[in-house]
Amino acid sequence: MSAVPVPYQVVERWDETQDTVTLRLAPTDTPLSRFAPGQFAMVYAFGVGEIPVSVSAIATAGDGLAHTIRAVGAVSTALCGKQVGDVVGLRGPFGTSWGEEKALGHDLLVVAGGIGLAPLLPLIQHATRTPEAFGRTNLLIGARTPSDLICRTETGTWATAYTGVTVDHPDTAWRGEIGLVTRLLDGARFDPAQSTAFVCGPEPMIRATARDLVHRGVTPDRIRVSLERNMRCATGHCGHCQLGPVLLCRDGPVLGYDRAEPLMSVREL
Repeated sequence: MSAVPVPYQVVERWDETQDTVTLRLAPTDTPLSRFAPGQFAMVYAFGVGEIPVSVSAIATAGDGLAHTIRAVGAVSTALCGKQVGDVVGLRGPFGTSWGEEKALGHDLLVVAGGIGLAPLLPLIQHATRTPEAFGRTNLLIGARTPSDLICRTETGTWATAYTGVTVDHPDTAWRGEIGLVTRLLDGARFDPAQSTAFVCGPEPMIRATARDLVHRGVTPDRIRVSLERNMRCATGHCGHCQLGPVLLCRDGPVLGYDRAEPLMSVREL
């Protein structure tokens, strides 16, 4: 883990939505240690600042990464403006992973809301490339509008037992499901007693999904959620991401719902 930003060059970029881009990065020198799905990097726009961003792809060789970033502030806007050949800085890897190795043989429920699909992509890719390691993989995706959906081309190519997509506010061209992502659970194929869920998105969506899964028989410790708070140092020293006894940059962002549920009502000061 590097304490100073390590230079990575943008080798590919593409627009996901009007305000969201994916940057594929390669190290210009010695790469960072290998990331695990669910972990994050502090991504630095030189001269502007840095923000935490979960990895959305991990190269097979382990040296290349991708980050999907939405322009919502000065740093993220600067990063979204990067072009092929530009250099950014990375620190990491930080945080906890999805821990998919603990779900071997289980049915998988991968539930994403909006850009929350991005941190789940390495997990989805692993599960669909090694179907023999797991039971049935179910992918449930929700977004505010059709234009907010990311990875629209890839979604239909993943080999899953069930893939459902829903939006809150359809446009005139939309022919899919409408409503909360939890409505898709009725179509998923899984045995609650032998299932592990991975959930990422807005916190109201995480809470609603986790509660529905528990109601259906999935135990809270088998529901893994990724939480987002104001991370600044990423090393557990500044305390900005503290939730009760948890320092999210160190002990998260991925937690079991049995541990996360009482923390999600704590508001950031």
